[in-house]
Amino acid sequence: MEYITVQKAAQKWKISQRLVQQYCRDGRIQGAIKFGGSWAIPEDTQKPAEQRGAPPADPPQQPVLSSPPETAPSLLTPMPLMNTAFIPGQCLQFVEGIQDPRMRDIARSEYYYFSGQPEKAAQTAELYLSHPELPLRLSACLIYAYSNLSIGQIQRTRYTLSAVRNTLTANPDMPPQLLALATFTVTTASVLLHLPLPNGVSSLQEHIRLLPPGLRMFALYVQSHYAYLQGDYGKSLGIVETAFSMQPQIYPIPSIYMHLAAVMDYMSLKQPEQAQSHLLAAWELAQPDDLIEGLGEHHGLLGGMLEAVLKKDWPDDFRRIIAITYRFSSGWRKVHNPVTGHDVADNLTTTEFATAMLAARGWTNQEIADHMGLSLNTVKQYMSATLQKLSIKQRKDLKKYMLL
Repeated sequence: MEYITVQKAAQKWKISQRLVQQYCRDGRIQGAIKFGGSWAIPEDTQKPAEQRGAPPADPPQQPVLSSPPETAPSLLTPMPLMNTAFIPGQCLQFVEGIQDPRMRDIARSEYYYFSGQPEKAAQTAELYLSHPELPLRLSACLIYAYSNLSIGQIQRTRYTLSAVRNTLTANPDMPPQLLALATFTVTTASVLLHLPLPNGVSSLQEHIRLLPPGLRMFALYVQSHYAYLQGDYGKSLGIVETAFSMQPQIYPIPSIYMHLAAVMDYMSLKQPEQAQSHLLAAWELAQPDDLIEGLGEHHGLLGGMLEAVLKKDWPDDFRRIIAITYRFSSGWRKVHNPVTGHDVADNLTTTEFATAMLAARGWTNQEIADHMGLSLNTVKQYMSATLQKLSIKQRKDLKKYMLL
């Protein structure tokens, strides 16, 4: 389905832009999609008939939610769960309260993914991979691509990511809000796989203001992650701090990922106390609804912080997070390594990888032991096993096998 902007609809129907927006708000333009403060309108929609002397049509009913009304996503908002400030502990209640079955399916697949259930996430998202409504289709593609990393269906991931990239080239004249969504999806898929952006993709910064607030928050996380990959940890932290200061409400899923970006930065700067504060903040948001996927995904970048903070007090949760790490990282490497030529180690245990990441950043064995709550001899054993598995003799050679 093709869309036009409010401005083009006003020109087509020879009415003011304000009246077009009023028609959208009143529910008189079927299929209109709200993005932030503007609307995308189906191209073949006819001008609504004038209703002389009649009261304006009632607006469409909003989903019944567990969170306050102002946190409800607009009709056909992409990634509705990510884009909602639901109350921690009431995530599933919110999802099942969405009345639109399409939105409910996408939100349910988000919940399955972020709670470490990739098979269920992929099964639900697959139904919308070819949906004519772009917000639903791109949401499904993003969930489906990342779910299949953990399932081990790498060809499905590659095919879906290719389809997402083609969305931009096949629809060059899409309305700004939908262009922002497509750019967000392509950029997110590339940056989080540590892959170069496809040619011709404009900067996410140019589009971020047009995204709905929850996606805007996650887009800032993507920008922070990108700055981290460039080694600009100060810039990455600046994005995190700015995002949190400007956040009108707490969007749990983007906030979890944003806190994890801060952990990555502070550990790279050898400031473990600040890193621990952000990890606990992420855990406080994730634990009530079991949204543990992000912690498993980021394990290798968190510098042993999961072992240092969660392993002792939440051992069962820690084991489940590590299981996610093994599944996700195996698929992640199969996409990342061939494209980049970067041979990220795939034969280390999660603890060996965590100690090696710290060693590659210049931490001494004693510093690693103190941070992770291990004995010095245990750290030495991990380092010896790591060097042997990677067939290298010196710590300085670790960098080419790490996420640095």
